[in-house]
Formats: sequence, C-alpha cells, structure tokens
Amino acid sequence: MANPGTAPKIEMRKRRSHYFAGTLSCGFSLSCLLTLTQAQAYALSPEAPAQTDSIVKTSAGDRTEAKLFRPYTTKNASETTESEKPRSKRPKLGLALGGGGARGAAEIGVLKVLMAEGIKFDCVTGTSVGSVIGGFYCMGASAEDMERVFVRGDVMKHFMTVPLTFRIIVAPVMLIPRLFGCQEYDGLYKGNLFRKFLLRNMDMHVRNIEDLPIPFAAVALNLIDGRPYMLRKGNLGYAMQASSAVPALRKPVEIDGKLFADGGVVCNLPVKQCRELGADIVIAVNIDEPFEAKPLHHFRRIGSVSKRLLDWALFDIDEPQAQLADITIHPNTAGISLISTRRKDAVRGVKAGEEAARELLPQIRALLKEAGISYGTTVDGTNAGASNSSGSNAGGSNSEPAESN
Repeated sequence: MANPGTAPKIEMRKRRSHYFAGTLSCGFSLSCLLTLTQAQAYALSPEAPAQTDSIVKTSAGDRTEAKLFRPYTTKNASETTESEKPRSKRPKLGLALGGGGARGAAEIGVLKVLMAEGIKFDCVTGTSVGSVIGGFYCMGASAEDMERVFVRGDVMKHFMTVPLTFRIIVAPVMLIPRLFGCQEYDGLYKGNLFRKFLLRNMDMHVRNIEDLPIPFAAVALNLIDGRPYMLRKGNLGYAMQASSAVPALRKPVEIDGKLFADGGVVCNLPVKQCRELGADIVIAVNIDEPFEAKPLHHFRRIGSVSKRLLDWALFDIDEPQAQLADITIHPNTAGISLISTRRKDAVRGVKAGEEAARELLPQIRALLKEAGISYGTTVDGTNAGASNSSGSNAGGSNSEPAESN
C-alpha cells in the first residue's frame, strides 16, 4: 500500500520544479531580450570594415525598405532604368527560413507541401534553425528525412546535450578550468556535438557550402563588430553551429577572425539576405509565435513579462523582413517553446507548417505562373519543375574555423 504522505510530497516537488522552470525561462528570455536590443542598436551603427567573399556583411531589413518594396509582378519586372541590368528570362526563386528553435519543425511541414508540389528553389538563406533546415534542403535531403530527425527529438537533444536545469546547476563546476588558464568563450553549451550530429546526417561528399547544388547562406551575428553576416563558403556544419549559437545558451563560434552567434538577434527572417543572394522572388517562412493581445491576468505568471518582451522583439525584427517577401508563410507555432524537446511539439509544428503552406498554395501557384516558373510532379514522383538556374553559388575556399570552443 502506498504511503499516504507520498502524493502530497510528489505534488510539492512538481510545483517546485515548475517554479524553477519558470524562473529559468524568465532568465533565459531576459538574456535573449537584452542581446536582441543591443544587437539591433549595433546593426544600425556606421558601416564596419569590408568583408571577404566567403563571409558577406549584410544588414537588418528596416521599415523604410519595407515601405518601398513592391512584390514581384510581370509589370514591375519589365520596368528597368538605364543603370539597371536587364533581368534574366526566368526570375530566380528564393526561400528564406527564419529562426525559432524547436519551432523549426513547422518549416519542415512547409517544405513537405512545397516539395510535394514540385516547387524548386534557386537559392536559400537560413537563420538559426532555419540554417539547419535550409542546409539539409540544399543538400537534397527529403522532407520526410528531416521530419524523422526532428520528430525523434534528435535535433533539440543534440542542441542541448544535457538538460538546461542540470547545466545551470553545475555551471560553477564548469568554471574551474578558468582557474588554470583555460579561457573559453561565454555560454553553457559548446555546440560541437550538435555540429557533429548534423554532419553525421549529411551526405559525406558534401561538407562545404560552395559544393552544395543549390546556393545557400547561413546568417550569423559577428559579436566583434555587431554586424550580421552571410556565411557563403566553408564548412557547412560550422556555419550551422554559428548561426544557431543562441547567446548565453551556446558558445559563439570563431571563423576567420570573427566571432559568430545566433543570427536571429538581428536577421531572424533573412528575406533581405535571400535577395542579396540573387533571388528575384522570395517565399519566406516565419515561425514566430503569433503576437496577439494578452489579458491582464496573463502577466501574473512567472516569466510572462520577459517572454512577452522577447516575443515582441522577434516580432519587431521580423515584421519588416516579412514585408520584403513576395509571400510569407506563417505557421501557428503558439505554445511551442524555443527549446522544447517534446515529440508532440515537433509533430504539432510539422502539422502547422503543412496547414499554413496548403492555405497559401493557390497564391503561390498564381505567383509562379505569372513569373513563368514551371513546377509540378511527374508520375514516378520526381520533380518536373524548372531546374535551378545556374549562377554563382560562391564556390571557393574550403577553410574551416579553429575549433577553439
């Protein structure tokens, strides 16, 4: 027979656990918010020194650009001035995948629908988890394979190799090596296991961005000059690791004398960067939680204010970028935590992505038809859409960063 006092004790432990989790969430959200605010300020500061062609400096999309932007139409495409280069006969179709941690499962749902439709993209940009999914897509991975890895929880489990609560508890122990002169970069997790996990799930013959069959760029923030950059050459695994190095949670990644952290703090939805990569038409996938009005009592919860401000900061960053896209697909990711490792969240995310993509399919089909971009699926299931346009994919250097973290 169970001890009568066991149930109350278990319930008390659950409450303490929830309280502790709420406090951690509050601290994590506040840390991310401060980083977002500071990064936005730096991104608008005077220009930094010029970059190499491997690491291309960019900037956050702003509302002025958004107001001046006109979505693609045949009429607009034909309007050129003497200083403009004539457009190619077939416009390039780009895909911009936003950041959002575990909500990246929704991007896989979107790709499931678009790939089944036979739609092919000529270039892809990704930030944070969007860089991971975008990299896999450019390698030729199927949506089903990506879904399998996400739903099993492998991606997020390797993103945080031990539970966050445990890592915070043992954080003082992790500082001991500093007493002996080992000065690592700031962050709870190194991220090397995450990169190696990604590489294990890649085609062994494709390790460098310039070798991908589809031009790709991962967006990351250089902590040294406060500028966002597009990583267009070099080791794909390191680029993914750098682009998804969430401040305070993961250590930044050093590449070519620059120190990169999660690009989501400045360019969370890299639509502008997709156009800089050569896209004439951009389909964006925004996986932020919907930013909607909340009742007063909502903000009595522990961590609710800092999370709300984090949601607002992401909304504020992503809104002008979304307006620079010809079509923005926004799955409903409400309730899915950025660092969730739960299988049901991944399943729900994939489903939300599929639903959002299907809802906009008529609009996407009309846009592609007007642009003269063919797509479709043959009887044997292979894509019959127009092949990816040739054009530079920034081939070149194979140099890898020093693994100092």
